[in-house]
Amino acid sequence: MKRREFIGWLAGAAAAWPLAVAAEGQPVGRMYRIGYLFEATGPETVPLMKALEEGLGELGYMEGSNLVIERRFWAFRYDRLPDVAAELVRNKPDLVVTGSNPLGAAALRQATTTLPIVMVGAIDPVATGLITSLARPGGNVTGLSVNTGPEFLTKLLEILNEIVPKLSKVAVLRQTGRTGAAESAALESAARTLDLTILFADVRRPDEIEDAFARMARNQADAFLILGGGLTYENRQQIAELAVQHRLPGIHGSREYAEAGLLLTYGANLEALWRRAATYVDKILKGANAADLPVEQPTKFELVINLKTAKALGLTVPPSMLTRADEVIE
Repeated sequence: MKRREFIGWLAGAAAAWPLAVAAEGQPVGRMYRIGYLFEATGPETVPLMKALEEGLGELGYMEGSNLVIERRFWAFRYDRLPDVAAELVRNKPDLVVTGSNPLGAAALRQATTTLPIVMVGAIDPVATGLITSLARPGGNVTGLSVNTGPEFLTKLLEILNEIVPKLSKVAVLRQTGRTGAAESAALESAARTLDLTILFADVRRPDEIEDAFARMARNQADAFLILGGGLTYENRQQIAELAVQHRLPGIHGSREYAEAGLLLTYGANLEALWRRAATYVDKILKGANAADLPVEQPTKFELVINLKTAKALGLTVPPSMLTRADEVIE
């Protein structure tokens, strides 16, 4: 989506925020109010928001009719996040939806212990202290998590190992704040099982991505793995281009990266997760307690291979990998 289209989408959404009224000027039924708290601000994130709203529409919630959505973006300004979260909570929505970066949910929980928070694609919410357990979250946070344990990270490294000859050093493009200590430890454990060396390249802001690739190249990485949230997602096109420029095969868990030009992705469908989040919103609006709603993890994973990128990197994709891929981009 182009930036102009994104601005148009926001303007159209904002126009729908006021209460809808019937022809005689009376409110139409119950008006629900939900908040969004996003770290990314660019048009690349719009499909995720739209997926959630389409899911809500299927359940009978329509912005401008019986739903008001308040959108807030902290734009990777970590110093602003507590204030943005607190302002959203002060507006007293029925609940707030936030993305994969645990800092967003943590800031909301700091601002309120009662307002329900639905996280989508959260990274190891137990280890980060957002919930007590997946089965019984406790508190006011629930939603959908993604699997980033040793088994899944080992799988990502195994896929890289299968396509990159003599793989030895794997750089990790890691978004500061999004990645917890447990996930990093799990990755290092997975690397040891494959006799690989891990090199971390941390980024906190979009303008640090290019320098991160320069560090990977200086450290003679053979390939790289992305542990990122909104920051890397919003800048996935740049990441894919830098990967080809530095001749670094890369892998991530979301197919949108392969569509943007990254070599490989293996993981859950993000848009499906955001659509699924609508069921949590629906249950809470109908009276369910967030503390009692189990946090879900995806069970279906997709392997997507960008063959154009493989050719640009001078790599030959094994036929066995091509046959088991869910999609091959040519």
